[in-house]
Amino acid sequence: MNPELARAESLIRSIPDYPQPGILFRDITPLLADARALHATTEALVEPFAGSFDVVAGVEARGFILAGAAAITAGVGFVPIRKAGKLPQPAAAVDYALEYGTATIEMHDDLPAGTRILLIDDVLATGGTLAAGRTVIESLGYTVAGISVLFEIEGLGGRDVIGDLHTVFRSS
Repeated sequence: MNPELARAESLIRSIPDYPQPGILFRDITPLLADARALHATTEALVEPFAGSFDVVAGVEARGFILAGAAAITAGVGFVPIRKAGKLPQPAAAVDYALEYGTATIEMHDDLPAGTRILLIDDVLATGGTLAAGRTVIESLGYTVAGISVLFEIEGLGGRDVIGDLHTVFRSS
């Protein structure tokens, strides 16, 4: 691992019992505040998919930050996948389960049919959020060119749900 990525990984904090008891939250805000670490991680998020996507989509909320930065790094546009009720004209919605509840995400249909989208989020845990993101993208006639996450928490079954994906950092 290159030194900038190793440093970036060291900036991710683990916060126990947030947002509720029993959850170990991965806080990436120190990484986001460090320009070199953020740049190294966004390069690592897009590198395996270089040339295979037209836009980057990010899942609200921390996925927005990483996907927006990754889109700039790759020289492509950014598409938000938002929580229910946040888009003015959602074209598709998907309900999914979280580790600690349920949620709904929505997406616009502003892109040409067949657009290749790199889907990015911050953490892969159980896979529910990314599976919903993939479903909403495909339901609108777009192609998921790849899925990339900053941090994978192994042992929670997310990879079994998502299948092939790229992770920058892993933890058990």
